[in-house]
Amino acid sequence: MTLASIATALPERSWTQRECWESLRDARFVRGLKPRSRDILERVLLGDGGIEKRHFAADSLGDIFDRSAQDLNETFEREAVQLGARALSAAMVKADIGAVDALFVCTCTGYLCPGLSSHIAESVSLSPSAYLMDVTGAGCGAAIPTLRAANNYLVAHPGHRAAVVAVEICSAAFYVDDDPGVLISLCLFGDGAAAVVLDGNADVGWRFGDFRSLHIPAEREKIRFVNRGGKLCNQLHRAVPDVAAQAVASLYPGANGHAARTIISHAGGRDVLAAIRAQLPGHALAEADEVLRECGNMSSPSVLFAAERALAANGNTPDHLWLVSFGAGFSCHACSLER
Repeated sequence: MTLASIATALPERSWTQRECWESLRDARFVRGLKPRSRDILERVLLGDGGIEKRHFAADSLGDIFDRSAQDLNETFEREAVQLGARALSAAMVKADIGAVDALFVCTCTGYLCPGLSSHIAESVSLSPSAYLMDVTGAGCGAAIPTLRAANNYLVAHPGHRAAVVAVEICSAAFYVDDDPGVLISLCLFGDGAAAVVLDGNADVGWRFGDFRSLHIPAEREKIRFVNRGGKLCNQLHRAVPDVAAQAVASLYPGANGHAARTIISHAGGRDVLAAIRAQLPGHALAEADEVLRECGNMSSPSVLFAAERALAANGNTPDHLWLVSFGAGFSCHACSLER
């Protein structure tokens, strides 16, 4: 499976972490939190958390952090389609094609039936005969298993082209209460979408392979969405950085005596990236740092944002990349990208 193109899309508006704090500081729902909770928000948003700004699908910060379940659902239904279609359209233009034979879409920040694939396919005028598949519930790690599903399709249909879209409207899953993990999530996540076009028949260029997955159900409650009052609420435990780093290290092929590869990681957060560096010394994770700084944690698209930056390195991109993503489950997924 060869990479024909990769493209990303962000909402037009972005806000710095300081601007987020200034909006939250005097909000009615924040005044109702415990003093310790307000201190957490201020410390994370104004501290050195590795994030300078985040993009949100909104015209203003306003009540973005305090919307009804209905408002959140409607925001996801509207914005996820538009943002995902923008990313896919850009990837198709880069690949110089007008259509794909199959579309795979992953998301976890909202729910539609029929899924986003139906709506995005309509937005970009795909053929009614195109194969459509939605991947839900895989959390931040979803992009790589969705690529794996596309790879399986192309093995069966080698003359076809397929596209993968990872799109998250994380601001449509914001929740506020006194749980420290919930509050930290509020400070980390932003909106974004990424798309790749894949060719099952090309024999030159960047090729995906060596897909691997690891599932640790014993750690499931440390990072997952739960439903509270009809809203999605991100459950996040302080042990997640260590759990993620150990999972990444166990999947990394260099640990099994294979040739070392440059790691292109999901930008889970400053502490997560620091823990991965501690487990696998010598890996800069520069692309993940850059994505985190400019966009925050966008959940599933993040690893593809990092890959796009690595591939745009003006001839300095190493020939062997190793993409890794992780999240709810607890799950960790990886694949190689080589030329």
